Amino acid sequence: MPPLPVPVAPNGMPLAGFGDRLLALLIDTAVLFGVAIVLAIPLFIGIFAVIAASVPTSESGAEPDAGLLIGVPLALEGAYLLLVLAAQYVYHVEMFGKTGITWGKRAMKLRIIRTDNPSVPLTRGVLAKRWATQSVVGIFIPFFSWIDGLWQLWDKPYQQCLHDKAAGTIVVKAG
Repeated sequence: MPPLPVPVAPNGMPLAGFGDRLLALLIDTAVLFGVAIVLAIPLFIGIFAVIAASVPTSESGAEPDAGLLIGVPLALEGAYLLLVLAAQYVYHVEMFGKTGITWGKRAMKLRIIRTDNPSVPLTRGVLAKRWATQSVVGIFIPFFSWIDGLWQLWDKPYQQCLHDKAAGTIVVKAG
């Protein structure tokens, strides 16, 4: 039985396999997790400071301020989530915009290219659409991230995830 042909991009480069893309995603997630942890430290300090300041002492006999105990921590958490989302945008779109290679993709020797013209560099708009489909839509639609990531297993001919389809990109083996 002859071996199965390796699927290729329009420019002839071999497409990235599921395992390589998964490992690249895990590396990128680890990098962003580290950023999220660093951003969480001031968040927790702020929340504990607000709670400590709002708890009445036994001498004052006053009731704790519910708005301060609930509202300020929720506002801080909302700000934290926006900062993490902004960090993801900077990592996936701004830092690696022209090359299409994040640190995870670099480690796995993967590269993002356009389907319409693989030799043209990626634009901020293409990468932003790819990132928004992958990250932002997943916030609002339950299980979208799972469906998006697994979509490449049955997609033909380019093994694209949904965020690749939305942006008109494919992931190839660079080396």
